[in-house]
Amino acid sequence: MRWTERQRRMLAAMGVRLFEPRRVMAHDDEGVDEPETVEAAPRIDTAPPRATAARRPGRIAPSPPAAAVAPAGDVASMDWPALQAAVAGCRACGLCESRTQTVFGVGNAHAHLMIVGEAPGEQEDLQGEPFVGQAGKLLDNMLRAIGLTRAEAPPAQQVFIANTLKCRPPRNRNPEPSETARCAPYLNRQIELVQPRVVLAMGRFAAQALLATDEPIGKLRSRVHQRRGAPVVVTYHPAYLLRTLADKARAWDDLCLAATLLEQAR
Repeated sequence: MRWTERQRRMLAAMGVRLFEPRRVMAHDDEGVDEPETVEAAPRIDTAPPRATAARRPGRIAPSPPAAAVAPAGDVASMDWPALQAAVAGCRACGLCESRTQTVFGVGNAHAHLMIVGEAPGEQEDLQGEPFVGQAGKLLDNMLRAIGLTRAEAPPAQQVFIANTLKCRPPRNRNPEPSETARCAPYLNRQIELVQPRVVLAMGRFAAQALLATDEPIGKLRSRVHQRRGAPVVVTYHPAYLLRTLADKARAWDDLCLAATLLEQAR
């Protein structure tokens, strides 16, 4: 990959090294837990799928509110439109009472890399899109540095982004286990539909939900996990990195690991 001068200056400002493809090796646990709060970030520009079931859906965008709530048992067999409608009309937990709208997720429906965040924040709740704001800009820069984007692009370059929770917890509090459990079928189905080659879990709650563990993020990152046949890389949430600049270099290492896995999967 050829690095532009702009990218080199940005990476130098972040205090990270340039990505070079490498073989994935075993990593030791760091054994250090880093506290994180639940804040969402980036903005992704997408449009509703216009193809038939036989064609590639392309990009996914939030669907209009649905009047009915689909039975949870049906989620595992839903296609994209049905899943979007089910999320928009979901009233499975108390978060539906305080939300402005649900945040379904956006990006390429066949993205090679899928990013899973934690829960929507205030701006995500207002805009109906995951990862907006300053943390989203940071994520955009980091993705751009390894040749990825959330703007419209082929599946190898455009990511898909979703959150563990589809509704904002009041005052951006941490997700409750019952809320995560009730949202899990939606996220599971999104992963099944995208079929990503690599999943990047951003933040402690996203990582713990995906991997069904209560281990701290310091022990989960810097190694490759497996979830239903897909490799999972754990890293810090961009909102956390804005408050803890020293860990940007570690997050860059995690992105390099995910990029290496993508290279090996081609």
